[in-house]
Amino acid sequence: MAIHIDQTAPDQPGEPDGHGHGQPGHGHHHHETPEQAASISEVLDLDAEVLADYLRGVTGWVAGLLPAGAGRVLDLGAGTGTGTVALAARFPLAQVYAFDVDESMLARVRGRAEVAGMADRVNTVRGDLDRPWPALEPVDLVWASSSLHEVVDSAFVLSSARAALVPGGVLVVIEIDDTPRFLPDDFVLGRPGLEVRLRAALDLVQSRWGHPDWASHLDAAGFSGVGQRTFEIDLPHGEATGRYARAYLARMRPALAEQTAAGALEADDLAVLDALLDDDSPESLLRRDDLHVRGSRTAWFGRA
Repeated sequence: MAIHIDQTAPDQPGEPDGHGHGQPGHGHHHHETPEQAASISEVLDLDAEVLADYLRGVTGWVAGLLPAGAGRVLDLGAGTGTGTVALAARFPLAQVYAFDVDESMLARVRGRAEVAGMADRVNTVRGDLDRPWPALEPVDLVWASSSLHEVVDSAFVLSSARAALVPGGVLVVIEIDDTPRFLPDDFVLGRPGLEVRLRAALDLVQSRWGHPDWASHLDAAGFSGVGQRTFEIDLPHGEATGRYARAYLARMRPALAEQTAAGALEADDLAVLDALLDDDSPESLLRRDDLHVRGSRTAWFGRA
C-alpha cells in the first residue's frame, strides 16, 4: 500500500528564494495565488502530455545508469507527478516517492498514479527540501527535474540527496536550457521575427533566474563520476500542442508585459502575443496546426 508522509506544518513560514521561474519547481514554500497555482499545474500536466516521448527517452537513459534497476526512487519537487509516473512506468518493480511541499500538488500526484494503475507503488512525502527531510529507506535513484534551481540552499539539498542514496545510487538533475519555441519559422503575423524578440525579452528576465552548471555542485557535494547529457526536443504538432503553447506563453505574459514597460519589447509585439492567446481570435494558438515544440534540456548525474 502506498504511504503518505506529511512533515510540513500548514502554518510553517516559507523562505524567500529570490526566484520566479517560468518552469516552476516545488521544493519549498511559494507564495502564489490560486490562479498562479492553477497555471503551474496546467503547464506541468501539458508538459507530461506533449513531452511523453522525451520522458520515455530520458528515463530510458537513466535506467542505463542503474544496471541493476531501481527498487526505490525519490522524485524531488514532484509537482503534479510528471516525472513520478514516468519513473514508475520505467521501473515497474520500484516504489516511487514524490516529495513536494504543496499538498495540492501531491493530491494531483496521487490522482495521476491512480489513473495510471500505480497507486500501490507511488508514495507521497510532504516536506520542504530546504529543511531536514523525513526519514525514508535509502533509495537507488534521486530525480530532480526543474526543481533544484528553486531551493534556497542547494548544498544542503545535494548533501541530503547523497545521504538518501544507497552506495552507488544515482542522482539526476535536469534543467530546461531556454524558453521553448512554438511558432513556425515563416510566422508572419505582425513584424517578422516575433518569437526571436519574445525570447530575447525573456532572456533578460531569465538571466536573473538562471540555473548553474550543476556539475561542480555535484562534485562539491561528494558525488563521483559526475557527467551530463543534453536532450534536444523537436516535436511536430499534436493534439495538445496548442494548449501547451497557450499555457506556457500565458504564464510568460506578465514578464513580457514588464519588459514592454521597460522598453525591451515593442508594444506591437505584445499585442500580437495577446491575439495568439485570445481563444476567440482567428489567430489563436488553439486554432493553429503549424506549431511544434523545440528546445533542449540538460541532465547532470553523479553517484553516491
